[in-house]
Amino acid sequence: MVSRTAGAKSRTRGGKQVVLRSAIANFTERGYHGTSMRDVARDADVTVASIYHHYPSKQDILTEIMAETLSDVIAATRRALAGAGHSPTDQLRAIVRAWVEFHTTRQAEALIGASELRSLDSAGRKVVIALRDEQERLFRDVVERGTALGEFATPYPREAARAVINMGRSVASWYQAGRGITPQEMAERYAELALATVRAQEDAGEAP
Repeated sequence: MVSRTAGAKSRTRGGKQVVLRSAIANFTERGYHGTSMRDVARDADVTVASIYHHYPSKQDILTEIMAETLSDVIAATRRALAGAGHSPTDQLRAIVRAWVEFHTTRQAEALIGASELRSLDSAGRKVVIALRDEQERLFRDVVERGTALGEFATPYPREAARAVINMGRSVASWYQAGRGITPQEMAERYAELALATVRAQEDAGEAP
């Protein structure tokens, strides 16, 4: 039998991650402004006071969720880019796969990131926008290089990169797991759509 003290220690060890999981679930269901610290504490099975031990405010929880989510997806797309070789066509295919897989497997965090930017205070918004800009640069660098090398025929590389990003991000708002198409299959489809967006030349890169 687990003692009451052991249970309390277990929850303490869970600490921030327990609070974050509860906050993600509540922000997804109720929205940031519709969620109270009591809601987060209840579903985390901790006291409100224990949350304040980790986070000074609900605003800090939101900022951490959004910044952590963006840092994770930036890392995923950078890993994909590093393993994709030198062709911009193959690089774009790889990073779009990673981008879409993230948005189909981490939907809750992705949806919060897409919908709650307006809820951040100025300090949190600065952090999150800097990370968004970093992610956009990764896509834009690939598309602009592909255009310069003649692999992509789009006359609007900057706008094409943003279109690809937003197209992949939107998947989180409607994708339903277990409804016949896997995250990997969806990622493949969106990789092809991304290549069409930048007007990739048929003889560029390697077949998937």
